[in-house]
Amino acid sequence: MTEAIGRALTGHDDEAAAAARAAAPAAPPLPRRIPARTVSEMLAIASRAPSVHNTQPWRFAVGPHAIDLYADTDRRLGQDRDGREMLISCGAALFGLRLAMRGLGHVPAVTLFSERSKPWLLARVALGPEAPVTEAERRMLAALPHRHTHRGAFDPGPIPAGLLPMLQHDALAEGATLALVETAARYGKLAGLAAEAARMQARSAGARAEIQRWSRPPGSPARDGVPAAAFGPTAPAGPGRLAQRDFDLGRHYGLLPPPGPDEPLPAATAVLVTAGDSRLDWLRAGQALHRVLAHAATAWVAASLHTGPLEIPVIRNLIRTQLALPGTPQMLLQFGPAHASLASARRTVPEFLMEGTFGGASRDQRP
Repeated sequence: MTEAIGRALTGHDDEAAAAARAAAPAAPPLPRRIPARTVSEMLAIASRAPSVHNTQPWRFAVGPHAIDLYADTDRRLGQDRDGREMLISCGAALFGLRLAMRGLGHVPAVTLFSERSKPWLLARVALGPEAPVTEAERRMLAALPHRHTHRGAFDPGPIPAGLLPMLQHDALAEGATLALVETAARYGKLAGLAAEAARMQARSAGARAEIQRWSRPPGSPARDGVPAAAFGPTAPAGPGRLAQRDFDLGRHYGLLPPPGPDEPLPAATAVLVTAGDSRLDWLRAGQALHRVLAHAATAWVAASLHTGPLEIPVIRNLIRTQLALPGTPQMLLQFGPAHASLASARRTVPEFLMEGTFGGASRDQRP
């Protein structure tokens, strides 16, 4: 399945696309070589993507004319049996790679699921035609170093007027929907379901084991997982705030204080939705998620991400039906101003670059 992904960064023209399909086929363009000097920077940008528990479940293979994105199943959560959260995370990394290629002045050409014999080969990305990078793309690239998943109190003040509709457009451009939870009744239903999910996961030995595997104590040198400085407050969620996952588990590692009664509430709550629930939908959700978050970060707006409620099938289905969503929920988000730069550490490029590929080597060469 091939998609011309340049349109996903700048919007797309359906009439122009239809005309192109109706035109006589042209000779395929000669493949462009990927400049060796750009590889490390592009992969570092891709690795700034958000991922569940900061697992960073991706690997890259680099050839002369394309970069392949693989899912790293060793980093899949135990409760993520079908790989949904893993592929959403990889979809976010795919958007980051596309954005990096736009920074080079090229439209990325993306082929999804190109080899049936390699189910975890998710995408092949090549340099497409030259096209000037837009100012919006420049701002997103500049915002990636401070984009982070927000778990503490938001800063006071409103978010910029008109930002939410633009974020909704971003999601649509990636094949997803950012559905705002705008009424008190709908928010109350969502908050109740999120709180019930938090209680269920607190009693789950498997969920607790995954948190212990992917949470890091203060001073840890690990470049993956959730650092103690980013543990969300363990106090019950107050009005207007969805329950957060307890990464501390009574170990007293966490450093973020709970929001006080006078702390500003999230400015908006939303659900990222896709039309279906296939592997393709999960990749679309991840690309939409990263595009939305990167755009928000250009205005120093961050989001808290809530994946726990969607890991429980019955809760996930209730969220869809009780909120009358236009599709399948893939992520819960709460937005607000945040001017701190608290981005979690990322692995270095050699750690996720597959052995024997153009530009470097790492520790494994799995198919």
